[in-house]
Amino acid sequence: MKILVTGVAGFIGSYVANSLLERGDEVIGIDNLNDYYDVNLKKDRLKRLGIENINNSSSSIYENFTFILLNISDSEKLNNLFVDYDIQVVCHLAAQAGVRYSLENPSAYIQSNIVGFANILECSKNAKIKHLIYASSSSVYGLNKKVPFSVEDNVDRPISLYAATKKSNELMAYSYSHLYDLPVTGLRFFTVYGPWGRPDMAYFLFAEAILNNKPIKVFNHGHMERDFTFIDDIVEGIVRVIDNKPRRLENEPPYKLYNIGNNKPINLLHFIENIEHALGKKAIKQFEPIQAGDVTTTYANVDNLILDLGYAPKTPINEGINKFVDWYLSYYKY
Repeated sequence: MKILVTGVAGFIGSYVANSLLERGDEVIGIDNLNDYYDVNLKKDRLKRLGIENINNSSSSIYENFTFILLNISDSEKLNNLFVDYDIQVVCHLAAQAGVRYSLENPSAYIQSNIVGFANILECSKNAKIKHLIYASSSSVYGLNKKVPFSVEDNVDRPISLYAATKKSNELMAYSYSHLYDLPVTGLRFFTVYGPWGRPDMAYFLFAEAILNNKPIKVFNHGHMERDFTFIDDIVEGIVRVIDNKPRRLENEPPYKLYNIGNNKPINLLHFIENIEHALGKKAIKQFEPIQAGDVTTTYANVDNLILDLGYAPKTPINEGINKFVDWYLSYYKY
């Protein structure tokens, strides 16, 4: 298939592109390489895909990969890309990430997550693509008390602008699916971690601080749980979803929504212990109250993913952390 992967220089996007390329799909990858975090890390992810020079899309590894520097908020350039490359499937992973940063720079989230996603939907409609897969987030569950979180739950109480934009994406996607018979699948990701991850994520910050003998901030005094999901599990789930587009059923549009999480929430202090063990070094813990926009627990019900696709994430936390730490020590030359 000819698949557009947005956010291809991102953590998840680079892995998805690699998986699709390995199995022989043609991938057109786009990214704006913004400076929300280290651009060099993004460029190094592209190098793994064979892109040594971002201004030259020819790849030394994959003949079936094309990289284009492009911002999804630029509707004209995005539309031209859909026409020029005859896109069949879209895996939309580009977004302004980060719950806490949305408190400081809300306009970035509106431009990327709302305007940019509207452009993706409009181009997908016009191109009559076969399947649009897009990234939502577990943050949409907000202040929900019932666990595990289910896609059937009400999600009308987001507690950050980031979460609100992801909820908006789900509503926008459903309406396009309904109006234009566009096959769309949304994926609510639960705390993805692993090698080549995002430097603003807690596990990244913990490893850096521990290695440099600096204190780590443990929010809500450690009384937090996260459904940490290893990157390999996430990617396998995404690829399975790509291959299984939803179909219209009676009065329902061809639209699906899945949780994709580990289905096994881990206590934050236990998570830190795994990092300590992998590094062979104890953390200096600085206990703090919960931050604005944070929730105490995330926990995914993945029954629908198992039922429809016969798949559920399975990597144990110690195995995933060990792989991350091995990469981290190598990449940052400790």
